[in-house]
Amino acid sequence: MAEQSHTTDPQPVPVAPGKVLAVHLAYESRAAQRGRRPQEPSYFLKPASSLAGSGGEAVRPAGTELLAFEGEIALVIGRPARNVTLEQAWEHVASVTAANDLGLYDLRAADKGSNLRNKGRDGYTPLGPSLIDARTVRPDELRVRTWVDGELVQQDTTADEAMIFPLAQFIADLSQHVTLEEGDVILTGTPAGSSVVRPGSVMEVEVDAPQAAGSPSSGRLLTRVTEDDQGFDPALGSVPAVDDKQREEAWGSREAAGLPAAAEATGLPEDLMAKLRKAPTAGLSAELRRRGLNNVVIEGVHSQRRGTKMVGPARTLRFVPNREDLFKAHGGGFNAQKQVFDQVETGEVIVIEARGETGSGTLGDILALRARGRGAAGVVTDGGVRDDAAVEEIGLPVFSQTAHPAVLGRRHVPWEGNVAVACGNATVLPGDIIVGDDDGVIVIPRGIVEEVVDEALAKEHQDEWVVARVAEGNPIDGLFPPTGRWKEEYERWAQDNPPDVL
Repeated sequence: MAEQSHTTDPQPVPVAPGKVLAVHLAYESRAAQRGRRPQEPSYFLKPASSLAGSGGEAVRPAGTELLAFEGEIALVIGRPARNVTLEQAWEHVASVTAANDLGLYDLRAADKGSNLRNKGRDGYTPLGPSLIDARTVRPDELRVRTWVDGELVQQDTTADEAMIFPLAQFIADLSQHVTLEEGDVILTGTPAGSSVVRPGSVMEVEVDAPQAAGSPSSGRLLTRVTEDDQGFDPALGSVPAVDDKQREEAWGSREAAGLPAAAEATGLPEDLMAKLRKAPTAGLSAELRRRGLNNVVIEGVHSQRRGTKMVGPARTLRFVPNREDLFKAHGGGFNAQKQVFDQVETGEVIVIEARGETGSGTLGDILALRARGRGAAGVVTDGGVRDDAAVEEIGLPVFSQTAHPAVLGRRHVPWEGNVAVACGNATVLPGDIIVGDDDGVIVIPRGIVEEVVDEALAKEHQDEWVVARVAEGNPIDGLFPPTGRWKEEYERWAQDNPPDVL
């Protein structure tokens, strides 16, 4: 058991910032836990009214269940920063302290990425209790630890190998967009281990620099969880909404949340899902082609965001060309489109047949939000997307032909779901495995998916070896693919370096 903090009376917040800026994802351990590694930092704002000192309370409103802690390192700006370089950035930091970036996952869906409702509540940004002079520490030698009820649950450092981005990058990057003023606070992301706390729990966060002279420390930032008997008035706005996806993310894993294993959710073993997430569509396509399957590419679709990987079994939806009398009979109410988005299961990919017609949207922000809330792995449509920017902000992987502002009824009638569909000139059956990345989207018949992905990963392993030989200046002839002596060399190397197929 960790030593409990002796200070229990509420203390003042040690700074009075104009802005509180928070980083979404910064630690390698957290990225591994979440299954995604960002290419650049992203941020959100927390109101200054959410700040609280050590010894205070974090109140969980009535009717909610998913209050989660995130122990973090907070940077306090000492002098204004505008368009500063990476080398100059740390000079603008006055001090470092501990923070707890609390969030109420029950309200996350309503935020659409803003985090205002779920992370901006009064008392949801405890800070302190003491400040570490930034001149006495290096940005790569800090440590953050979190305890819940005396048990150590989070621990990581800012060493280069632990961080996706160095701390100084947040200051330099943000200063390109806003002026960082004296007293402003930057919350620098949380390591793995964040989870749910319940009323009665005591959270403690400490930031220190054990290798620096004097081992400076912020002291233990203590916060108690309490429960309010007041909930939310649905007549005024959004109310809590919880599903299995939110539970999994709040608790940190399906197991911790008491949910069925991923294999039960998707019908595929988790190790197979991990292989599919690792294998590129180009390699999978080559293996399918080797088996005589050439018409398994969903043509003409691309992801809204570079770096997106999407894997899951298909749940299908079919549109037919608009005819006014048919739309009147089938387009309103709880139609086939709404049914599919409202019934999609965790890990499934919604595949929409829109006949390559891009003259209207086939989904918008509300349906994307519902699919994400249900735990869908993504959406593929050979038509258009309405509310394109809002859909992208929601974060659900969406592969489409284009954006279009028109509503569904301009071109389509929602006809039926869970049937064979033709999406982007590829036939997709319910339950087929869909894989998407920057190269596009492919369809894998479920019965051969494991052998296809294993061979694709093995071929990727060989290609990595070939790339290394070409980079050394060797000619391609006989090397790509390896034949003769090159094949013998590769086979010898592969014996000592077997492919990692998980």
